[in-house]
Amino acid sequence: MTTLVCTTASKAAAPAAQTLPYPSFSSYVRARRPVLLRTARSLTGNPSDAEDLLQTALTKTYVAWERIEDHRALDGYVRRALLNTRTSQWRKRKVDEFACDELPEPEPRPGGDPAEQQALRDAMWRAIMRLPARQRAMVVLRYYEDLSEVQTAEVLGVSVGTVKSAVSRALGKLREDTELGLVRH
Repeated sequence: MTTLVCTTASKAAAPAAQTLPYPSFSSYVRARRPVLLRTARSLTGNPSDAEDLLQTALTKTYVAWERIEDHRALDGYVRRALLNTRTSQWRKRKVDEFACDELPEPEPRPGGDPAEQQALRDAMWRAIMRLPARQRAMVVLRYYEDLSEVQTAEVLGVSVGTVKSAVSRALGKLREDTELGLVRH
């Protein structure tokens, strides 16, 4: 006599696998993953390690999801989890030291003088701060927070066309900014 146990179990498990206990967690991860991944990359320097680090931090966040009172501060919570996890990994790693006759010299970094790069970043922020508040918000959301035009429009409660035209005008103002022109040349 043969009974089909697997069929019944797989049918019962299928709907449960599709619904998550915390749907807001999955929407948070979908929305903020690119930004959080950039943070993880800055901590590790390796894209594969960054993805592993982010996955671990998101797992810790998921476990604590019910205890997090202010979901508006989730980015800070996840960033702290990234930093704490990376610090723990760093402390646990085994360091092998090898004696050598010569100290290895680091390869020169392409991209110019770090002081010039910092001066350009500072000038860019000053130029962005001179933009009207609405254009400034759109530029920051689009290029610093890496949101799409649709996401930016949703956050600000405007149409996608408004985002496109305002960002275009803002970029035009930034191209014409005299201070940026002086720093770039």
